[in-house]
Parts: sequence; C-alpha cells; structure tokens
Amino acid sequence: MIVVELAVLLFFIYLGSRLGSIGIGLAGGAGVLVLTLGLGMTPGHIPIDVILIIMSVIAAIAAMQMAGGMDYLVYLAQRLLRKHPKYITVLGPLVTYSMTLMAGTGHTAFSTLPVIAEVAKEQGIRPSRPLSISVVASQVAITASPISAAVVFFSGILEPLGVSYIELLMISIPASLFAVLIAALVTNFLGLELSKDPIYQERLAAGLVSSASRESQQVKPGAKRSVAIFLMGILLVVAYATAISDKVGLISDPILSRDQAIMCFMLSIATLISLVCRFDVAQITNAATFKSGMSACVCVLGVAWLGDTFVSNHLSDIQALSGDVLSDYPWMLAVVMFFASMLLYSQAATTKALMPAALAMGVDPVAAIAAFAAVSALFVLPTYPTLIAAVEMDDTGSTRIGRWVFNHPFVIPGLLTIVLAVAFGFAIGPLVV
Repeated sequence: MIVVELAVLLFFIYLGSRLGSIGIGLAGGAGVLVLTLGLGMTPGHIPIDVILIIMSVIAAIAAMQMAGGMDYLVYLAQRLLRKHPKYITVLGPLVTYSMTLMAGTGHTAFSTLPVIAEVAKEQGIRPSRPLSISVVASQVAITASPISAAVVFFSGILEPLGVSYIELLMISIPASLFAVLIAALVTNFLGLELSKDPIYQERLAAGLVSSASRESQQVKPGAKRSVAIFLMGILLVVAYATAISDKVGLISDPILSRDQAIMCFMLSIATLISLVCRFDVAQITNAATFKSGMSACVCVLGVAWLGDTFVSNHLSDIQALSGDVLSDYPWMLAVVMFFASMLLYSQAATTKALMPAALAMGVDPVAAIAAFAAVSALFVLPTYPTLIAAVEMDDTGSTRIGRWVFNHPFVIPGLLTIVLAVAFGFAIGPLVV
C-alpha cells in the first residue's frame, strides 16, 4: 500500500510542477484529498504557523514597496553594480542575497535581475554567469534570513533541543554567505565568452539583442523612511527572539512566542509605514510582492500538508529504514532535503515536512542545521519564477534552458553553492553550539 501512496504523492507533486506557480499548492491539496478520502490515510498537520508568518512578513514588505522602499533599494543596488560593473558576477549575487536576507523572500530578486543582465551586457560579460548565481543566492539566503518562514519554523523545533534562534543564524548566515561568494568566483569562468557564443552572434545579427538603456529611478518621498522602519522591525524581531531564548533568558516567561512576536512586529511595521509614508493602503494588495507572497502561502499550504500527510502516516517505517543511516551518515540528510525541495518547490514547505521527522529520528541538531541549506534546490527544475525571469531578461540567449531540461546554467552554481554551504555548516556548527 505504501508504494501506491508514494506514487500518489509523487504524481500530485509532478502535476503541480507542470501547472507551475500557485498550481503546485493547488495540486498538493488535491493530493491530500486522494490520500485521505481515497486511500484512508490520516490527514497531516496544516502548516498554519508557517503560512501566517509568510502573510505577515509579506504584508510589511508590500507596504514598504508601496511606499517606494523597494524602488529605493533597487536604486542603491543599481548604483553599486554600475559603479563596479566588472565585478558583476560577485556583486550581483551579494545584492540578491542581501535583499532576501532582509526581506525573507527570494522574490525580491525580480527587481534587480534586469539591472544585473543589463550591466553584464554592457561589459561584454556573459549574462548567464551573474544571473545564474544571483538567482541561486536569492534562494539559499532564505535559510539565513531572520524573518523567513523556514528559519522561524526550524528555530522553533530546535529550541527544545538546546539550540537557540541566534545560534541557528550564527551558523547559517556565514555558511551560506561564504558558499555564495566562492560559487560566484567559480561561476565567473563558466560558459563561453559572450563574444564567442554562436547563439549570441546569431541573435545580434538578427537584431534581437537590445541596446542597454539607463532609466532614471524616481524615488518616492517616503521611500527611505519605509526602508528604515522595515529594518528597525527586523532588528526588533531578532532582539526579541534572542531575549526569550532559554540560553539568554532575559525574558523568562514571554507573553508572546517567537512566531506570535514576528507576526505582531511585522503587522505593526506595516501599520507604521502606512501612517508615516502616507499612501493608499488599499493598494497594498496590488503590490507584486503581495501577490507572489500570497501565492507562496497557497503553495506551502498544499505541498507541506501533502508531504506531512505521507510522512506522519509512515514515520515509524521511515525511522526504521533511515534512522541508522542518518545517524551514521548525517550528511545524507542534505541529500534527502535537496531532492525533496526539488519537488516540494519551497524551502518552508520542505523544512516543515521533513525536519521534524529528521530530528525525531535522532539526527544531531548541528547536523540538521548544516544540511539546512539543501532545502534551497529550487533551481534544479527550470520552472521556478525567478529562474524563468532570468532566462526571459537575457536577450543575448546565454541564459537558456537546454534540450535535456536539466542542462541549464543554474545547475552548476546551485550545486556548488549548496555543497559548500553544507560543508561550511558542518565546519562552523560545532564552533557555535
């Protein structure tokens, strides 16, 4: 029977990936329906906490966007990239990494990818190099963001095991950042030089490559204030989460849990931005970040619920089969997370579906943190929104999907980044915990 149930799980994940975007969440819900009413399985836990965190964070980001804060951040990024254009393959991923780290969502990369592609083309640099590693950096940074749903959930299940929120960040931030930097240096040598790429030459001869254009960026009056308020909110979240940690113990009996505090802080920050920056609050729901964030909520709802339904019903069998292997070879957890995230399409969904089971099997918390970066293998299937956007924004044709689907320019930078991040995690973890 387990074979049939696994086949149903994989079918609906595949169906969702074929539908794309919000479709993976829709298909996940349909999969739960078949597993429960069709095959008699007990429904798993709905990831309500993760969804509520995403909603509250996205509300604050969307408010900042409507106040002009996102445009201001893009303006700063554009100035940096144009000031040092020769280093675009290193600076590009640093920009997308930093924006994701601050915002808790990789969708912020949408606003900077056009600038990265344009600057690379101006310098005669193969755009696939900075674009590929920048997309990967925006995905891996989720595992280091203090306000991402994946990090907040993971820290919550680590706390009872003696690992604090701040210790998780002290491992995941340097591990992922060092990995991105090294991978960027390697990526700078991947692929033919743009001038030698035959597809680029064909497109250039056919007039399909546009000339670079520099549009002046209009920054709204309240843009800087909105960014400052949002950054203040992030600092408050980190400070409160640290203060209520058992190891710090500044607040021994907190009124608000970590999850509740993040929701309250983010909604309060959105309120403050709306009041101080004075814009039509009704327009928040029209912001691009709000729409993508709500889509992410549906994806997490369907996919994480589907994954938890299968795992929770077979946890004892999984423990019997995998417990000893993961105990002897903890790095294997990274392999499991890597392939799971390819299908589950979300760092938060993968973390919610598999990390509790891994820790229940006796995986050491430090090893689990080291493997955490592997939940970011969203680049393998060339269907993720930021990956598709990077392909569409590169009119030189260098960032293209190969005939065999998996042979695209995001694979090598992504694999290298995750392998390095996991290796750095295993090296840094024992020094912190």
